[in-house]
Amino acid sequence: MTQTSPTPPPVLPAATAGEVLALIRSGQAATRGALGRATGLSRTAVNARLSALTDAGLVFEGEEESATGGRPATTLVLNGAAGLVLGVAVGRSRSQLSISSLDGTELASVSLDQETGPGPDVLMPLVVSHLDRMLGELGRSGDDVRGVGMSLAGTVDPARAMSVDSPALSGWDGVPLAPYLRDVTAAPLTLDNDMRVMALSQMPTARGDVAPTVQEHDEALVLKASTGVGLAIVADGRLVRGHRNAAGQLGHVKVPAAAGLRCRCGESGCLETVASGWALVEQLRGDGVDLHHVRDLVAAAGQGNGRARAVVRESGRHIGEALAATVTVLNPRTVVVGGDMAAAFDTFSAGLREGVFSATTALAGRDLQIVPAAYGDRAGLVGCVRLALDSVLSPRAVDAALARQAARTGAV
Repeated sequence: MTQTSPTPPPVLPAATAGEVLALIRSGQAATRGALGRATGLSRTAVNARLSALTDAGLVFEGEEESATGGRPATTLVLNGAAGLVLGVAVGRSRSQLSISSLDGTELASVSLDQETGPGPDVLMPLVVSHLDRMLGELGRSGDDVRGVGMSLAGTVDPARAMSVDSPALSGWDGVPLAPYLRDVTAAPLTLDNDMRVMALSQMPTARGDVAPTVQEHDEALVLKASTGVGLAIVADGRLVRGHRNAAGQLGHVKVPAAAGLRCRCGESGCLETVASGWALVEQLRGDGVDLHHVRDLVAAAGQGNGRARAVVRESGRHIGEALAATVTVLNPRTVVVGGDMAAAFDTFSAGLREGVFSATTALAGRDLQIVPAAYGDRAGLVGCVRLALDSVLSPRAVDAALARQAARTGAV
C-alpha cells in the first residue's frame, strides 16, 4: 500500500508591525507570548516589531498579567495619547463633531443644529471653526490629529472623499471635502455614508464601554430610520458596499403603499414617502400639527400623543414589510434600529416586527432579534471615530508611517 507524506503546513507570511498592533488593539493578543502564538513569529521578531511600535509611541507596557506560575507577563497597550482623531457626522438638520484619542476615548464633542440642508460652503467652515476651537481648548493643534472620519447621507465616493448622490443634502454631490478640512488639519479624511458608519459603531472594538449589538462574524442589518431610511448590511462581520458603493438604499425601494407619491429623490413610489421622518412630518403638518422635524414627532410620541404614536408605528410597519424580503434572503441574526425613530423604539419596533414577521419565512424569523442601536443618537458620531481609527491604525497605514519614520531617522 502506497504511503504518502503528510501535507506540510502552509507557510504564513511574517506578521508586520502594523499587524502586531492590530492584534493588540483588538485584544486578541496582549502579551509577547500571545503575539508569538498568534503570528508564529520568534521572540526576537516579536520584540523587533514591538520596538518599532514603542519607538513610535504607539504601544506601551501596562500592568503585569496574573499567572499561575513562573514570571508574570507584561501586558501591551495601545497608547491612546499618541494622537487624535476627529469625527464629523453631517446630517440634514444637525451635525455632530468629536475629538477622540487613539484608543477611542472621547475628549470633546459638540452638536450643531443647523438650517435644513445647508451646502458645504456654509456648513464646512462652521465645522472647521468648532473643531479648531475644541482643539485649542484641549491645548492641542491640528498637528496632533492622525485622521478624520466623516459621514454623509446617501451614496459617497470614499476614494475621492465626496458625495455622489445625496437627495438629503443638496449641493454636496461632486464637491471634494478634504480641502475644507485643511484649515484645521492636514490629516487624511476617510468618508463613508451614514448607514455604514452607524453600523461600524455597533461592531466589536468600536469602544469598550458599551457591548456591541453586532458580534464578530455576525449576519446583521443595521437600519437607520430618521429623516430618511437606509440600511447597512453586515455579512460575516463585514460591511457590504455593493458594486457602486450604493448598497442599502432601502428608502428608495418601490412599495405599493407609496404608489404615485413623489419622493425627494425625484422619483415616485419610494418607501420614504410613507415611512421616513420628512414624509411623516409633512403629513402631520398638513393635518395642522405643529411639527418641524422628526425629532419633534418622536418626542410627541414619547409624551403619549396618540396621533404621533400611530404614525411612528405605521412607519415601522411599512419599513418592516419592505425589509422582510431582505430578512428572508440574507437570514440575519439581528436587526439593529438606529436614527431618530429609535428614540421611540417600543412604538416603532412594534410596527417593524409586525411588518417583518408577517412577510418573512418562519425559518428566517425564528431567531431574529430586533434591538435598539448602542450609543443612541450618538451612534453615527461614534462610528465616524471608528472609521478614522480603522483607517489610521490599519496595518497598512501603520507600516507606512513606521517606514516614513525610519527613512527620516536614517536620513539624519
